[in-house]
Amino acid sequence: MVMNDMMAMGDEAYKAAKELLEEAKLKKGDLLVVGCSTSEVGGATIGTFSSPELAEMVFGGIYQATEEAEVFLVAQCCEHLNRALILEREAAEKYGYEIVNVVPQPKAGGSFATAAYNSFEDPVAVEHVKAHAGMDIGDTLIGMHLRDVAVPVRIRTTEIGDAHVVCARTRAKYIGGSRAIYVEEA
Repeated sequence: MVMNDMMAMGDEAYKAAKELLEEAKLKKGDLLVVGCSTSEVGGATIGTFSSPELAEMVFGGIYQATEEAEVFLVAQCCEHLNRALILEREAAEKYGYEIVNVVPQPKAGGSFATAAYNSFEDPVAVEHVKAHAGMDIGDTLIGMHLRDVAVPVRIRTTEIGDAHVVCARTRAKYIGGSRAIYVEEA
């Protein structure tokens, strides 16, 4: 893959993340979980062509957008690490997540999670989060890491490279009955 193509995919990732962050109306300190198959981004079948270089570009674009929005980025590992997550220690401590001991690698955790681990200031791994929004790049199945009520978010960027992009935000559960009143921002 040519470096210009990878840079373009990094730009697409930044654009997609910016769109999602704006549509989802995340607040400072919220969590954005991202699962990314660099195999799918590069045009191969998930799990068959991991690319650390491509992961760095895609991760870099998304990380830039989350840094600008002051939102914590959470990177989902692949199934070889049971979909563990890489995030900043500050975020894990803020939300009370139990830290586990593992360092992702391209073939055990995935290239995207490895890029996150290598880029974060103080990276840690956890087994579970309840993120406020999510981006699934290449059908990596991030739903288990979202809060209970996920709502699809349609963005204009529907692909990064050759990978399908699906986004979601979450909202508070509506409880009560016909007489209940709800706050739109919840």
